[in-house]
Amino acid sequence: MKRLAIASIVAASLAIAAGSALAQTAPTKKITLTGGSVGGAWSAIGNAIGETIRRESPGASFGYEPGREAANIQLVSTGKVELGIAHAQLIKRAQAGEEPFKAPVTNLRAIALIDPQAAVQILVREDSGIESFESILAAKKPVRIALNQRGTLMAVTGEEVFKAYGITARDIEGWGGRIHHVDYNAGLEMMKNGQIDIIINMLAFPSGQINSATRETKVKMLGISPEASAKLGALLGTAAITVPAGTYPFQPQAIATVTGSVVLFASTEMKDEDAALIVDGMLKHFDYLKQAHATLARLEPVNLTQVAPLALHPGAEKAFRKAGVLK
Repeated sequence: MKRLAIASIVAASLAIAAGSALAQTAPTKKITLTGGSVGGAWSAIGNAIGETIRRESPGASFGYEPGREAANIQLVSTGKVELGIAHAQLIKRAQAGEEPFKAPVTNLRAIALIDPQAAVQILVREDSGIESFESILAAKKPVRIALNQRGTLMAVTGEEVFKAYGITARDIEGWGGRIHHVDYNAGLEMMKNGQIDIIINMLAFPSGQINSATRETKVKMLGISPEASAKLGALLGTAAITVPAGTYPFQPQAIATVTGSVVLFASTEMKDEDAALIVDGMLKHFDYLKQAHATLARLEPVNLTQVAPLALHPGAEKAFRKAGVLK
């Protein structure tokens, strides 16, 4: 009997050890998110979302990778990474196979809204003599422009703003002007150095980047006419919005413009429980998110569900409904 008891204890010890070894070798859930350039808003927001995932699932391995918007869409679609950040309007273009995409990308769904006011903000150096888009066209002015990097909705929208006024990239180059596709911080530096006349981007307002870059550079903000706004809405899915007077020190009047929305997204191949885990982390640690970045501070939990023109991932939708955020 004594030998039997000892044998039972040894067997139990071996079973516990084996279970422990299995637990130690069990694969860690890996989540990689690709967003924007280092130092930009998407980088800060992406890492904040990663922290909520780590807090909710301590065993998860999270990594953030700098990216470009169109590339983010392709990487998530092909399963190279689990999560991406992009404008909902660019994902909608991807679903239709429109430029800059060569074929339809149909397997993407939204996890949550992260910025509802990615507004087009058009800055012009005061010493450029530019008063409006109509004046550029009338004078065939050799204007120097900074747009965001190719493959982003910001760059597409910048080009389409000019087209809405009858000005093409070929026109600009033919008049002796030039379009630079660079990240926003580089473009703002070019404006400070007098290398460009106009810079266009889509971002929340007021923007700390703009405030910082314009402290020693005299600029003004151009608005978008109702006719041009309607063209952009029909083409891109943007909506009209107004930047209130006094949002910036150099902007005493309200400025009419258009806005898109930025979402966190995944592929349809993501398991429902994984999508729910991400949503649960964002909701349970929402106070942390609001403190992590000014853009997130504008949101309430219900805003996370407002991802139109995209559909929510089924797992994300279930999580939002379970939390009572989505009725």
